[in-house]
Amino acid sequence: MWQLSAWQLAAPFVLLLLPLPFLAARLLPADGRVGGALRVPGAIAASHGASDASSVATGGRRVAAWIAWIALVIALAGPRVVLPAQALPTTGRDLMVTLDLSGSMERTDFFLNGETARRLDAMKSVAATFIRARAGDRVGLIAYADQTYVVSPPSYDVEAVAKALDGFAVGLVGRSTAIGDGLGLALRRLSATDAKSRVVLLLSDGVNNAGVSAPKDVANLAKEMGVRVHTIAMGPRDIPEGDGNPDVVDVKTLREMAEITGGQTYRVKTTEDLQAAMAAVNQIEPTRSLAPPAPIWRELWPWPAALAFFAAAATALVRTRGG
Repeated sequence: MWQLSAWQLAAPFVLLLLPLPFLAARLLPADGRVGGALRVPGAIAASHGASDASSVATGGRRVAAWIAWIALVIALAGPRVVLPAQALPTTGRDLMVTLDLSGSMERTDFFLNGETARRLDAMKSVAATFIRARAGDRVGLIAYADQTYVVSPPSYDVEAVAKALDGFAVGLVGRSTAIGDGLGLALRRLSATDAKSRVVLLLSDGVNNAGVSAPKDVANLAKEMGVRVHTIAMGPRDIPEGDGNPDVVDVKTLREMAEITGGQTYRVKTTEDLQAAMAAVNQIEPTRSLAPPAPIWRELWPWPAALAFFAAAATALVRTRGG
């Protein structure tokens, strides 16, 4: 049950409009038009109760009109109450999860829930669990292959970021592997933030064979920016030195990228390895400290707005019956 803790007006200056009808009546010239009504002598009018009825009707219209005006102005001022909110967990860290969507992610050499699965499906499942556990970080999501794409900018809404993984599909941004460009885009997003700690988690299952940026050059830029890069080398086969086979993972380059920035590298050959790697990152980059709670507002303007509507309707009704 919510408890009210403080009243506020979203636009208190609107209350300055309250005396406007009174000022208009005092300052504007009176209507000089002469009506064609027949003036009835007071004695005759009183004998028939006309004077009293007219006075009551006029007073009722005036009261209803003022109630409508006051209620309308209060509604426009935006009355609301602040509701108590739980403190939000925060770490002061921005974390960009940068994932490979190249063609090799379609290979079915992983297992998920006891069944053979594509690398892509294993990655999406484990990455979603990892992201949901990052309450306290601002987490962003990047996909890369031939091109790079910001799927989700850094956000505290880790549930929404995790759900964005559902739209991942091989071929969405090409089929090659631009590791350097993927890291470069992550750095561009982090350069615009003021987080105390900035981290990139980069996963690849291949070798850099696309894009314009050399992975180690971008890693050196990350070091200059103070961004720590953790890399995950995914796939059952390592690339031998000097071999350009795109079907294997370049563990050596990924390890050098992490070492340059002070991060860690994880060699992943199974789904269990991938889960263990994500768990290790969770330990290296801890979560859960408390920040001041964000205010939550309950808007109250519909109530005076409804009162203004009914008061205006009552004014019209009294005018109609009063002739």
